Amino acid sequence: MDKRTRIGALISGGGTNLQAIIDGCETGRIDGEMVFVGSDNPKAAGLKRVIKHRIPAFSVDYETILQNFKTDPEKIPSPIDFDLTDLLSKQSIFSADAAPEKINAFFTSRAIAEARLLAEMKAFPFDVLVLAGFMRVLTPYFIDRINTHPGHFRIMNIHPALLPSFTGTDGYGDTYRYGCKIGGCTVHFVDYGEDSGPIIGQKAFEIDGDDTIETIKKKGLKLEWELYPQCIQLFAEGRLKIVNRSYRLKNGKKATKTVVKVMLPRL
Repeated sequence: MDKRTRIGALISGGGTNLQAIIDGCETGRIDGEMVFVGSDNPKAAGLKRVIKHRIPAFSVDYETILQNFKTDPEKIPSPIDFDLTDLLSKQSIFSADAAPEKINAFFTSRAIAEARLLAEMKAFPFDVLVLAGFMRVLTPYFIDRINTHPGHFRIMNIHPALLPSFTGTDGYGDTYRYGCKIGGCTVHFVDYGEDSGPIIGQKAFEIDGDDTIETIKKKGLKLEWELYPQCIQLFAEGRLKIVNRSYRLKNGKKATKTVVKVMLPRL
């Protein structure tokens, strides 16, 4: 490749996946470089990891923003380019019967926080944004300002379950409580839904009879640290192609699903 892929990252906590990505860049497993690390939590332990690597870092205090909005929303203006109607037409997080006031408050407050994230990120041009334990749902306001070209996804996430099963924040716990015999992790592109974007890669592990939630998490994390760098490298090599896969439903109607096709290495 002519240049290394520029990687930005968002975290919320300890940043173990972030460390795996940093290590991948430094050892050559990933043909890329970390250009920034941001967080929604100023106290995130993962921010300390970047100091010795001299990676630019910043934080946007989501909790304070959301609390201030809840207390007095009139004092916190929405971004100038904020269009609530547009966001509501795209979102697929809330069901149709959810309370409108709740939905409006959610998207307005998140867009305010996301606008501050975007302002911080503006100083660091990047090719791909990786969510490495970023525990916030991104809205169409943010996503559309990263994915500026139709069909070109630039936000990756890693999920602690074999999607599409067990979306949400506790994938390993849900896998264990359901009694699954196989668990795993998934790297996917981010779309408007919750853990619903096109799948890039997956790794699985067996669940033994004496496994606990904690041992399952250890098995899963070990695979996450392998899988995420591999998927980022596929992006860096230009081997991830977005395609539409069509199929017929039992009622005869045609449906289309956006999927990721991993291309063969270039010769």
